[in-house]
Amino acid sequence: MNRPEAQSYVIETAKNEHFDAVGELLVQVYSALDGFPSPDEQPKYYAMLRNVGDLTEEPTIDILIAKTHDNSILGAVVFFSDMKHYGSGGTATQEKDAAGFRLLAVSPTARGLGLGKALTEACIQRAKNMGRKQVVIHSTRAMQVAWHLYENIGFQRSTDLDFKQESLPVFGFRLTL
Repeated sequence: MNRPEAQSYVIETAKNEHFDAVGELLVQVYSALDGFPSPDEQPKYYAMLRNVGDLTEEPTIDILIAKTHDNSILGAVVFFSDMKHYGSGGTATQEKDAAGFRLLAVSPTARGLGLGKALTEACIQRAKNMGRKQVVIHSTRAMQVAWHLYENIGFQRSTDLDFKQESLPVFGFRLTL
């Protein structure tokens, strides 16, 4: 696939026909992260990634995608309008008046186009439109490039949201709206 150009994509809510491509993108991106557990080390996690569309059976969960005019999926993120369905370890599911997002991924062919930021801002705007007071997210050391993006947008490290996913330390961030 040729490298897409900046602004040659739209962000929208994924439909059923997008779910398989989103799942494959998530597996591709997360399995390639240096220092992140492999599919062999955390098979349940990768099964969840592969079947990410199943999460949308809960009406408070949507998948947002960045796609080209020909329906190529360039990036995706899972948005939670109610933290009780966030599905992480730790205390995040107990956060009140909050939205969150997880599983942000951008295709290697589309990196540098601002898709991660655009998907993050789309989640923040959804949370604002719903009247939420904060947005909660998590990241790992393998995703430190994303940490800079989140911090530049205004997220702050929130150690009260930290937890371990099996042996993997997971770090919480919070954006007050």
